[in-house]
Amino acid sequence: MNKMHDIDEEDLLNLRLAVVADSGGERKKRKRRDGLNSYQGYEGRIFGLLQMREQMLKLDPKRRGVVEDGRGLDLIHLLLVSATAVDEKDVGSASENLRELYQNVSLTGDSVQRVVAYFADGLAARLLTRKSPFYDMIMKNPTAEEEFLAFMELYRASPYYQFAHFTANQAFVEAFEREEEHNDRILHVVDFDVSYGFQWPSLMQSLSEKATTGNRISLRITGFGRSLEELVETETRLVNFSKGCCNLVFEFQGLLRGSKPVGLKKKKNETVVVNLVFYLHTLTSSLQISDTLKLVHSLDPSTVILVGQEGSRSPRSFLSRFMESLHYFAAMFDSLDDCLPPESTERLRIEKNHLGKEIKNMMSYEKDEGNYQRWYDRMEIWKERMESHGFRGIKLSSRSLIQAKLLLKIRSHCSPLEFDGGVGGFRLFERDEGRALSLGWQDRYLITATAWHCV
Repeated sequence: MNKMHDIDEEDLLNLRLAVVADSGGERKKRKRRDGLNSYQGYEGRIFGLLQMREQMLKLDPKRRGVVEDGRGLDLIHLLLVSATAVDEKDVGSASENLRELYQNVSLTGDSVQRVVAYFADGLAARLLTRKSPFYDMIMKNPTAEEEFLAFMELYRASPYYQFAHFTANQAFVEAFEREEEHNDRILHVVDFDVSYGFQWPSLMQSLSEKATTGNRISLRITGFGRSLEELVETETRLVNFSKGCCNLVFEFQGLLRGSKPVGLKKKKNETVVVNLVFYLHTLTSSLQISDTLKLVHSLDPSTVILVGQEGSRSPRSFLSRFMESLHYFAAMFDSLDDCLPPESTERLRIEKNHLGKEIKNMMSYEKDEGNYQRWYDRMEIWKERMESHGFRGIKLSSRSLIQAKLLLKIRSHCSPLEFDGGVGGFRLFERDEGRALSLGWQDRYLITATAWHCV
C-alpha cells in the first residue's frame, strides 16, 4: 500500500477545492447527458451505479488485478473526492465517481483495490435510504457464525489479536507474582468484554505451569458478554479447556454488558486485575467511559490493561472520520499480504465478514439514526483520561517486549521484521518511556497496549 500521510483540516479544504475544480466544468455536460439517459434523475444515477457494482462483484476471481505504480494513489484520491461529494449530498458527482471506482477495483484484487472497494460500498449505501432493498444488499451484516469464523481466522493468521492478548496476560501473571506471598494464590480477572474467550487459554496454561500438586492456583474470571448465549458458549469453552490444565482451579461468572455488577467486589487475599482489551472504544459517549473507569477504580485492581486501536475517530465530521478510518484499514488490508495468500478463502472471509463489516459500520453512523460511533482516540488522549480518573501508568516489563518480538518473529511470513525503525512489515514501538507498546504496520500504529494501577 502506498504511504498516506495524515490529513488535517487544511487538506480537507484543499480536497473540497479540488472537487470544485474537477467537477464544476462538467456539470452542464452531465445535465445534458442525463437528459438522454433512459433512467432520469436520482433513480437513474443510482441504478447505473448499482449495475456497475454488480459487474465488479461478478469479476472472475482468477482475474486478480494489480494496481500499477502510482495508480493506487489515483484510486485513493478518487475515493476521497467521492466521499466529499457524498458528504455534500452531490448525488450526480458522487455516483459518477463511484461508478469509475467500481470499474477499477475488485474484492479479489490487490490490497489497494480491495480496501477501496469496501469503502466505495459504504459511500454507495449512504446515497440510499434504509428502506431501499439495495441498501440491505450492500450493508448486509454477516451471520453470527460467519463473523465468528472470520474472527477466528484473523486470530490464527495475524499477530493483531494475539499481540493484545499475550501482552495483557503477561502483565496479569506478573501482577499475580508480585502479590504471591499474600494473595492465597488466587487471581481474579474482571473482563469487561469477554467476547469469545480466546484470550484466556494462554493465561490458564501460564498459571498451570507455575502450579504444583501441593500448591494449586485458582483463576476466577468475571466476564461481561453481549448475550446469554455468548456467555454460555464462552463458559463451556473455557471450562473444557481448563480440564487439561493441571493443578489449576477455574471458575467463570458471566454478566451481561450493561447490567449492574452485583457482588463484584475485591475479596480479601486475592489479586484483582482488570481487562480493558478492545472495550472502551465500544462505548457510546465520554460519560459511559467515565462511569466505567470509576467502576474499575472502585475495584482497587493491582493492574489494569488497556488495549485499543490507534486513531482519532471519535464523533467528529464525517470526512475526518472517513479519512482516519481509511488510513487504518489500508494498513490492515496491506498487512494481510504478510499473513495469507491473496486468493485464500480465509483472507476473503476476514476482509468481508470482519474488516468489511467494521468499515461499513463506520460509514453508516449518523446520530439521528440511533446508531453509535465507536470511540477511537490516540494513546495520548487515553492517557489523559486514565490519569484524570486516578490511574498511573506502569512500565511494561522486558518480558512483555521479548514475548511480543517472539510472536512477531513466528507470525511474520513474508517481510523482514523491524523494531522501532526500518521499512519492514509488522513492527513494534516502545512509547511513553516504556509505558506503552504498539503493534504497527510499517509506519502506522495499529493497536497500543498500556498498563495502569490506582493512585
